[in-house]
Amino acid sequence: MRIRIVDAFTDRPFAGNPAGVLLLDAFPGDEWLQNVALEVNHAETAFAHPLPAGGEAEWALRWFTPVAEVAMCGHATLATAHVLHSTGTHDGPVRFATRSGVLVATPAEDGSITLDFPTAPLTRVEIPAGVAEALGAEPLAIFDTGPNVGDLLVELADEKTVHALAPDHKALAAYSTRGIIATARAEDPARGYDFVSRCFFPNFGIDEDPVTGSAHTALAPYWSERLGRPGLTGLQASPRSGRVRTELRGERTLLTGRAVTVIEGELHA
Repeated sequence: MRIRIVDAFTDRPFAGNPAGVLLLDAFPGDEWLQNVALEVNHAETAFAHPLPAGGEAEWALRWFTPVAEVAMCGHATLATAHVLHSTGTHDGPVRFATRSGVLVATPAEDGSITLDFPTAPLTRVEIPAGVAEALGAEPLAIFDTGPNVGDLLVELADEKTVHALAPDHKALAAYSTRGIIATARAEDPARGYDFVSRCFFPNFGIDEDPVTGSAHTALAPYWSERLGRPGLTGLQASPRSGRVRTELRGERTLLTGRAVTVIEGELHA
């Protein structure tokens, strides 16, 4: 079967967030799916298979990190939609049946793809003991992002602080969350983005995720409220870097980006 490596939330190779994508006839056992994800060894590997016509979705979709299945993944959904469209397997909007409900990916004429995801509910929480030491920066505020995302959203003082983070990943793994989203307002919006973020998921085998679509379902409502605009652009300032356009629509958040296939090969296992 064909396996592809796709860089998502970027328009050039070797940037954004890489994801493995396999289109299947049906899902094999979970052990096989997890073993393939470990072999691919990217932040996520997406597995999709077509569903019978006439249902609420055309494709079933699951996502695995090298160590666990996740409830929601933006970049691997974007990568899967890119593969379906670029190979001619599916035309127009595609509806995916997932653990987070039906997610829709809509292609545009300019080559971008827009994902329709549930908006993360944000609940302010007390700053847990040791978070400042684990991150290496003092939080201004911390929010729980709800069950679909499952992270702590941490606002820091400024963009420079986010760029300079060198967290203790072992210490971060002590918190019973998927991970930590560190964010701050953009220093200069003239550079083309409104806020900056970095995401750390040591509990899921990913010390730092290059570009995290699901995190932007929490970042979008957080910064839209503070900046007074529904439409924003986020820069995820990992070493690979990537940008996500967000549009808040109440209980749904639109995430827009591009993707490029960088590797295509045959899986023999």
